[in-house]
Amino acid sequence: MRGRDEGTARRAECHGGGDTRPAGLPPAAVDADVPSAVGRVLGVLLDEQVGRAGGIDATFARDVAGRVRSFTLEGGKRTRSQFLWWGLRACGKGPGTPAVGTVLRVAAAVELLQTCALVHDDAMDRSPVRRGRPSVHVEFAERFTAPGREARAARFGAAAAVLTGDLALAWADDTLAGVGLDGRTGARVREIWQAMRGEMVAGQYLDLYGQISGSRSAALATRISYLKSARYSVERPLALGAALAGAEEATARALCAAGRCAGVAFQFQDDLLGVFGDPERTGKPAGDDIREGKLTTLLTVARARAARRHDRAALAVLDRCVGDRGLDDAGLERVRAVFVATGARDEVAARIRRLVTRSFRHLASAPLDAFAATRLRRLIAAVAGVDEDPDGPAPADGADGADGADGGSDCPDPAACARGGRDR
Repeated sequence: MRGRDEGTARRAECHGGGDTRPAGLPPAAVDADVPSAVGRVLGVLLDEQVGRAGGIDATFARDVAGRVRSFTLEGGKRTRSQFLWWGLRACGKGPGTPAVGTVLRVAAAVELLQTCALVHDDAMDRSPVRRGRPSVHVEFAERFTAPGREARAARFGAAAAVLTGDLALAWADDTLAGVGLDGRTGARVREIWQAMRGEMVAGQYLDLYGQISGSRSAALATRISYLKSARYSVERPLALGAALAGAEEATARALCAAGRCAGVAFQFQDDLLGVFGDPERTGKPAGDDIREGKLTTLLTVARARAARRHDRAALAVLDRCVGDRGLDDAGLERVRAVFVATGARDEVAARIRRLVTRSFRHLASAPLDAFAATRLRRLIAAVAGVDEDPDGPAPADGADGADGADGGSDCPDPAACARGGRDR
């Protein structure tokens, strides 16, 4: 047993130094660097899983299991883990709060779920780059690309990426099951986990449905933002943190409402970056959303404003360019110009600020730990791309529940958002 423990410790040093068995780690040590703390736990868990995969087949372990490991450990901001951790810390430590190591393993499961989502998303969208590197399906395809075999290699790459994402999902479930949470806390965590997985798939399907159907529905665009980002990326991780902390129901509701608003803002910011972002900073090419014909709020606002102004030239650009996979840089610039000229870019940016304001208000309505609440506000501002001083006054808000005539409400359940309630 001692030799195994020493081997685990040596592997841990390769992933950032120090013992990754964090059962006795004080919360303040994780506060200092949540991504690194989760990364160290992931390093040990993934080494063990790759080792098991090697017992099944060496090629499978090298090609598929190894890619899950490298993709999960290399890159990424571990945003969802941070929301989980600071959600827990904001609620305080109740008598039944699990040990730090247990919380970090739940966070590790969330990161593996994110690996599944990203690998599958890139394969479905045929995105060539992720985090500044070739996407997983591209890496697989490049190994077998040869003259006359490009299409076959691409099909192989997509299929292998699906299996890679499936394995990440299986490991995520294994990790959560291995945590061994019992009683009310365990039941609540499993309930949230199951809901999060289903919502993740639903959001991705609606994203695909919006593209293939050619929908121009502002309501559907908001629903996609809600399921694909608000629920999965922010609200559910915060809910997991609250559940692990044994938070009172009113406190959990306030955190979830804050996460719902912040998560929609997160997706709106991602939509802006998808068109106007710098690939050097985002790690993804700009314009893929336009070429794929994704139904985004940015697009629905631009269409609504152009139609209201009877701007046929702008509408013609959107009709011609959106969904054109062969769109060149000049065509992309024309679309950008429409987004700017119609005021759609500014309107979406204003909505982001309103949503962040509402999120802060929900946080302020709950008896949260002051230090952790401040860190949450900073994290929310960062993912929404808003320059905010969380200790200063909130930005000016628009009329609650009236997000403008260009795309309806930014929240698919404005009443729940207003009352800070959790779906029942």
